[in-house]
Amino acid sequence: MELKTLFSPCKIGNVEIKNRIVRSATFTNAANADGTVADGTVTDEFIKIYTDLAKGGTGLIITGLAAIDEEGKLNNNQAGLYDDSHLEGQKKFVKAVHEYSEVKIAPQLCHCGRQGMNSISPSAVLYQVTKKMPRELTNEEIKTIIKNFVSAGRRAYECGYDLVQLNGAHCWLLSNFLSPYSNQRTDEYGGNTENRTRILVEIYNQLTDEVGKNFPITVKLQTQDFVENSLTLEEGKKITKILVDTGYDAIEPSAGGLETIFMSGKTFPAPVVKTEEQENYFLPTVNEYSSVLKNTKIILMGGIRNPLKAEKLLHEGTTDFVALSRPLVIEPSLPNRWKNGDLSPPLCTSCNACFRAQPLGCVIKEKLLKQRESN
Repeated sequence: MELKTLFSPCKIGNVEIKNRIVRSATFTNAANADGTVADGTVTDEFIKIYTDLAKGGTGLIITGLAAIDEEGKLNNNQAGLYDDSHLEGQKKFVKAVHEYSEVKIAPQLCHCGRQGMNSISPSAVLYQVTKKMPRELTNEEIKTIIKNFVSAGRRAYECGYDLVQLNGAHCWLLSNFLSPYSNQRTDEYGGNTENRTRILVEIYNQLTDEVGKNFPITVKLQTQDFVENSLTLEEGKKITKILVDTGYDAIEPSAGGLETIFMSGKTFPAPVVKTEEQENYFLPTVNEYSSVLKNTKIILMGGIRNPLKAEKLLHEGTTDFVALSRPLVIEPSLPNRWKNGDLSPPLCTSCNACFRAQPLGCVIKEKLLKQRESN
């Protein structure tokens, strides 16, 4: 089977992506303490991670966790778009990535909420990982956070990014609002499904007012939490429909997160992908949501390892894009390898050690390369 669809162009909003391969947002741990990305040179660690991906043939690169305000940072190595001082380095960064093969790039805007250095939440519900109580946001503070997301999106537009993604998944702040576990508010941002989704609707509407509709806005979206009295797959479907109707240009369904892993005592859809059965672990969600996703672009993430299976899903219209993370950490040139006819699986063994590296990177790459050479 040829990979005609995998390497065919497709639009998100008015932006054409050269192929269907997306680098799913992944935290790099490589920025400066003030949120800048150094001086913008291609030798900088942060920028090299992304220029390697651009050279390697990825169609759309989504950067990981760009902070929308200082209080919402995960740690001091997180890039930011919360201050105008970030603009110079970010512009040089985007320009460096754009030098390669018509690649498109989007920042993933995020507030870390309960998991951040300054733990805050829609409601004062104990954070089960640290057993610390986050501070409950006031209504006025929520309005400020919405404005900060919009301002960060405007800065992304000014820096030359092609589109933007909001992180509404994995127990970060926006998904904290979506979940009835962490959101027990009684004002317009809590209660029923529509109210808990309101923050994402207002961010979209205000950002569109700010930059216009020619700058696509996408979202990585929590579809379920995997714990009792929390976000279910059924309610996630209702949230998805609200966001599609709002106008989001693409949705990347996801689920779970650090806190829900801790609470459930098990992993959320198996991060380990060593067998065919463990691949494409968010495909059932996309299939379940197909009726509400038909008016937006779908980005399928989660355990994608086989290019022929990816081609089939794309050709059949199950998804519009496939997103990879760990395989592109160890092998940023994987898209070019597949395009050139080498369809062997990625080197990635799903050991997850890359996420503990500072900066992000595969710590056993040399070992795996030697193993492949000896086979």
